[in-house]
Amino acid sequence: MVKKKVIVIGGGIVGLSTAYYLQKEGHEVTVIDKGEIGSGASHINAGYLTPSHIVPMAAPGMISKGIRWMFNASSPFYIQPRLNLDLIRWGLKFMKSCTSSHVLKSMRSILDINLLSKKLYLEMQQSKFLKFHLESKGLLMAYKTSKAEREEAKVVNWAKDLGINVKQFSKDEILKIQPESPMDVAGAFWYESDAHSTPELFMKNLFKYLKLKGVKFNINDEVNSFKKEGKFIKSIKTKKQVFKADEFVIATGAWSERILKNLGIYLSIQAGKGYSFNLNKSTGISIPAILLEAKVAVTPMKGYTRFGGTMEISGINKKINLNRVNAIAKAGEEYYSNISIPKNIFSKAQSGLRPLSHDGLPFIGRHRKVDNLVLATGHSMMGWSLGPATGKLVTELISDKTSSLDLNSFNPER
Repeated sequence: MVKKKVIVIGGGIVGLSTAYYLQKEGHEVTVIDKGEIGSGASHINAGYLTPSHIVPMAAPGMISKGIRWMFNASSPFYIQPRLNLDLIRWGLKFMKSCTSSHVLKSMRSILDINLLSKKLYLEMQQSKFLKFHLESKGLLMAYKTSKAEREEAKVVNWAKDLGINVKQFSKDEILKIQPESPMDVAGAFWYESDAHSTPELFMKNLFKYLKLKGVKFNINDEVNSFKKEGKFIKSIKTKKQVFKADEFVIATGAWSERILKNLGIYLSIQAGKGYSFNLNKSTGISIPAILLEAKVAVTPMKGYTRFGGTMEISGINKKINLNRVNAIAKAGEEYYSNISIPKNIFSKAQSGLRPLSHDGLPFIGRHRKVDNLVLATGHSMMGWSLGPATGKLVTELISDKTSSLDLNSFNPER
């Protein structure tokens, strides 16, 4: 195998995972990021590894729900109305993808890449060189109403058909497995396949490990332009310097659409803002849960419990909407009988931007317009879960190895 010089643009979970597998193959790797390694969606997410999340965001019912939620300032979903051609194009493609046939066609691909990624996370955890928090306790999909129960039951049936182990628990059964934090719910579906982690701890230790392994980092530096000869990128120019390489990887998340336009590549990606905050006091919560009606994720992490949620499509910005933060806190108190979330925690709430593809599946692979470029973006709400698998798949492409998965579903030109 030919050893190559590779530039990875983007220092989130996908970018660092790509650097991890590239350096294992012996490639010379440089990671470029416009900010610090330690910011962004990769550090404030729910930390889930989600083989259970087999249904893409683009699914039947999303349009009607979205329209209904748009007029509620504290709803789980919001699109800021604005005259933006990229948003309009994305919206039209999204609506076209919200079909039953799309869901059924996508589920196996989503499951396979999630299972690969979980396997890779576990391999990393077993390595004596990379220490981080990861627990395989499954995921509770908790509901208060029969409507939410029925909606999730449809997903459960699909999941069981694909071989995922799911159990339904009553309120009393939930109390038995999590006695220190009673839940005020009617019941929950428990997906045994899932796991959870502490994102900041993983990213910090992976960053440290990669530097020890010789991966170079160019941070607080933004890519300004590409120099091409024919269908090859010869170099990139940042604010600080010029970089030459054999291969380039775009792992820039919500910023990918902007960057790729410089190469004449037009993906359809919108930034989907999510919020989270941490409760440092002991909560007694030991099993991760999604509070179905509120669309809120709750994760017991190393040293704190994280509450997160919402999907706000309002462009690339990190403004905090306190109404949405308050809705997350309110849901936490309504679903957990012994939880009280102080208002002063709102000032510590953070936001991150998920890269939403038009159909809910990531873009992983090469594009015919540039021969020495690999795309690794558009992971929607599964970026954390799919980071290692994406890094592995990108490395296989660059190393001219047989791919671990069929990449047709993730083709950037679909």
